[in-house]
Amino acid sequence: MQSSVLPESTQHQGIKTASKRLLSLDFFRGLTVAAMVVVNNPGDWGHIYAPLEHAAWNGWTPTDLIFPFFLFIVGVSITFALGSGRNDKNLIRKIVQRSATLFLLGFFLNLFPKFDIYTVRILGVLQRIALVYLVCSLIYLKTTSRQQAILLISLLVGYWLIMTFVPVPGVGFANLEPTTNLAAWFDRTILTPAHVYKPAKVWDPEGLLSTLPAIGTGLLGMLTGTWLRTNRPPAEKVAWLFAAGCLTTLAGLIWDGFFPINKALWTSSYVLLAGGLAMLGLALCYWLIDVNSYRRGILPIVAFGVNPITVFFLSGLIPRIMNLIHIAQPDGNEIGLKEYLFQTFIAPPFTDPKNASLAGALTFLLIWAGILWWMYRKNVIIKV
Repeated sequence: MQSSVLPESTQHQGIKTASKRLLSLDFFRGLTVAAMVVVNNPGDWGHIYAPLEHAAWNGWTPTDLIFPFFLFIVGVSITFALGSGRNDKNLIRKIVQRSATLFLLGFFLNLFPKFDIYTVRILGVLQRIALVYLVCSLIYLKTTSRQQAILLISLLVGYWLIMTFVPVPGVGFANLEPTTNLAAWFDRTILTPAHVYKPAKVWDPEGLLSTLPAIGTGLLGMLTGTWLRTNRPPAEKVAWLFAAGCLTTLAGLIWDGFFPINKALWTSSYVLLAGGLAMLGLALCYWLIDVNSYRRGILPIVAFGVNPITVFFLSGLIPRIMNLIHIAQPDGNEIGLKEYLFQTFIAPPFTDPKNASLAGALTFLLIWAGILWWMYRKNVIIKV
């Protein structure tokens, strides 16, 4: 079996692959998914180490790299999953179906457990993955690598010009502040405040306009995947990918000077920084695992990488279900089952609440590691 929501690098039914699966890509995806589990499931949201939180606005933390790394991997995987299947109407239909399924899974997470369509958030992480996968897949089928590179540059430069020069209606000038920038205005106008990210209230970190540069992150992955699929010597692939990663990261840091690195806005500098670091990470994994056949201790991480959507969806759904189960406390109050388990079995040995919170996240990760390792050993890969 094989997951058909995200493009994987093995053969899908109806999709021809041009080369063998890259174990390093599964490992890199697995690292990204495992990191996502940790940052999304702390024991206590009120006590989190700074590197495990998102930057408040401009700037970045290691946590801010997880989502763009995932979209970069989606782009790389597209080149292996779709191969040379260009202008195949059946293939396009499958791409659209997968994108729709992924979008609806994300929408269901937003609906659960209240199922209030009048206030539900429309977009989200899975929805953005769906849109990036859809657009990048169609671009891959219809364009050359040179055209993809031109489109990437056009998206990043165009987004920078729009965000920094186009006056914001109702504000009168272009700006990059949280509630008054053009992307926030676009979200309020199209999605309406009732259907955006609730903590932000009037804008969405996975909003419509900022999905454009997110597609650029996918395009960077596609160009990287195309390079890795060439018949060049492995050492040459690694050397050039490492060089490209360094230059791309440097370009992002330079652009930060006048278009700040910002995850919520998915700025062009952020695309280059995260994309460059993803290139470096994948180059290292590829050199160690696929070129030098390093295998020691990697398979538990690979297990996370072959069932990524299963992990993301259920790691978001299960805590919500647990919080629907209320446990009575001695003081007469009630708390959710997840909080009860944390306070009863995980937190007591720790004097530092941040350490306790981290222990809660790592416990959740270890539980998933056991489940996914069993699935990997049994070759259980859920298709969506």
